[in-house]
Amino acid sequence: MKKISVLLVDDHTVVREGLRALLANEEDIEVVAEAPDGRRALTIAKQSPPDVIVMDVAMPLLNGMDATRQILRNCKSTAVLVLSSYSDEECVAQLLKAGAAGYITKQSAAEDLPKAIREVRRGNRYFSPAIARQLQEQDRAKRDVYGESTELTSREAQVLQLVATGFSNKESASELGISIKTIEKHRQQVMNKLRIHETAGLTRYAISKGIVAQKTAQTAND
Repeated sequence: MKKISVLLVDDHTVVREGLRALLANEEDIEVVAEAPDGRRALTIAKQSPPDVIVMDVAMPLLNGMDATRQILRNCKSTAVLVLSSYSDEECVAQLLKAGAAGYITKQSAAEDLPKAIREVRRGNRYFSPAIARQLQEQDRAKRDVYGESTELTSREAQVLQLVATGFSNKESASELGISIKTIEKHRQQVMNKLRIHETAGLTRYAISKGIVAQKTAQTAND
């Protein structure tokens, strides 16, 4: 029997170790690689696409949302399963829009993770109970709580991440390989969409939505 190959992506070593230990007891699942950030995950996935990627959301260099988009563009047979402590409606909606096949909370990982991996490998979706209830409530309401106008493009989300981690416009332009004027345009679009017009507010928003980790933002803005 061919085992389900899994790539673990989380910026905390202890979390990856715990997940590896949890999955070691599953006869049909094999952890083939680990990555501490989305950028490294993208490199590994391009070189040897795994069956399933277990993806954290708030990570340095490239967050889980952008990593999911880029990986799925390059690895058509790979399924991304989000495993995060963030469970707010917008974060879940954005990850699903990016192409994630499932979303479970870290609190339910011990119970849900092996089953979730098997389900997304089969081409199904899987959500932990709390997330499933949340999605059902949204369906019943038949509306997006935040409205389409708050949805950021992939590039805008990248710019927001850089702003929240303390990058200047010049540094952001260098990091993304685009002009300063383009960075300024994206930054203004982010502010307009979110109706937030100061850096501190953008940083708080990015933390609350899991785009950056709080410790990263605090360090960058100290």
